[in-house]
Amino acid sequence: YAPKLILLDISDINCIQDVAKEILNCYGCVDVLINNASMKVKGAVQSISLELDKKIMDANYFGPITLTKAILPNMISRRTGQIVLINSIQGKIGIPFRAAYAASKHAAVGFFDCLRAEMEEFDISVSTVNPTFICSYHRQPAPGNWEASIWK
Repeated sequence: YAPKLILLDISDINCIQDVAKEILNCYGCVDVLINNASMKVKGAVQSISLELDKKIMDANYFGPITLTKAILPNMISRRTGQIVLINSIQGKIGIPFRAAYAASKHAAVGFFDCLRAEMEEFDISVSTVNPTFICSYHRQPAPGNWEASIWK
């Protein structure tokens, strides 16, 4: 198959279903789904807004599970497939100044652990990878601009 670039903002839950349909219409199936998008912010709990907490949860939890649920029926009908979540060690242990990020990663681990057990009967493999700290792209925020402090 010729590669096709499909842009997706994983934190925009409303567009994920359409993107999944586009992928399935183009290729017919997905053999391996690798959920490897993430967003994080560094800051004290009291200084991070609830709005930003929700944005982190959308990108790190609701995004991957929404995409997975959109692709899953195709895998189940074919009784084959592999789903991988590239998560973080912070999905296992929390560290100071990363509460929203750690919470979203803990939630993702819980979801994909349950999914693994449920998909065994369909011969669909579900894996989570929890690397330690990685170097990611970071934008230095302007004073008072919390959105620019997000790591992507």
